[in-house]
Amino acid sequence: MIEIPTQFAQHMRNLYADEGQAWLNALPALVDECAERWSLRVQSPFALLSYNYVLPATRVDGTAVVLKLGVPHDELTSEIEALRIFDGRGIAQLLFGDAERGILLLERVQPGAMLTTVTDDARATAIAASVMQQLWQPAPAQHRFARYAELVGEMRATLAILPNGVGPFPKKLVETVHALAHDLLAAPPEQMLLHGDFHHYNVLSTDRDPDATWLAIDPKGRVGERACEVGALLLNPDLTPYSAHELQLLLARRIDILTEHLQLPRQRLVAWGIVYAMISACWSYGEDASGGWAPTIACAEALATLID
Repeated sequence: MIEIPTQFAQHMRNLYADEGQAWLNALPALVDECAERWSLRVQSPFALLSYNYVLPATRVDGTAVVLKLGVPHDELTSEIEALRIFDGRGIAQLLFGDAERGILLLERVQPGAMLTTVTDDARATAIAASVMQQLWQPAPAQHRFARYAELVGEMRATLAILPNGVGPFPKKLVETVHALAHDLLAAPPEQMLLHGDFHHYNVLSTDRDPDATWLAIDPKGRVGERACEVGALLLNPDLTPYSAHELQLLLARRIDILTEHLQLPRQRLVAWGIVYAMISACWSYGEDASGGWAPTIACAEALATLID
């Protein structure tokens, strides 16, 4: 028998209704099937499951792997395809992927400490920049990956139906976001396949290669210019303990480091950081209108002070 945490099961039912319950009912048999197929010794699932059932396992030859199972959907399909294109460069290797059945078998990144364990923020930012650069690939000519331009469109649609076009968000900031988004999308640079959810919790320490000591996990697979990738990194990890002034200093230093390491225009990094923060705030508003977006808006306002 496998352990299915109650909170995870309820989350899957909330997300997928009857389809989610049917998937949960079939999950034990699917784990058994995968264990037999690859001769896996599976362990208890990782803590804090969200959208997928993820558990560590070991193959008969001692190889440490991760079995990731989810309700088949577009985002899981994009993850599998992105992992295939990245092909283990700066990211956990995909060993097997079946989008139609929602099955992924992955390299287990070991020792697997999150980038959050690096307490020197400047060093953590430099590490993140190095991993990003290993990942990025030119976007395929034909693909079904979500585009950052589409995320901007969704944000605009959300803002348009809010009272006065701003809802709970600062009016000046919303105006700034609209102007920045217009300019960013007017003449985009080369479109790249990006991780799409690159932050401290998705970068783990590895002993795979002495020359590459950190790897990414859990890509969304999104297409946009390179500067789009920094948005999620700038918002993480929890920045609520910082005062407004401290947040300005922290984010200014991160932008300086990213500009130097990524060799990208500073103002585009700042602009995408602000736009992505508003995209994220709109997501939070859509999920729960109780104010959970406040820390994200604080980051956006801090970044807005860096606009020349």
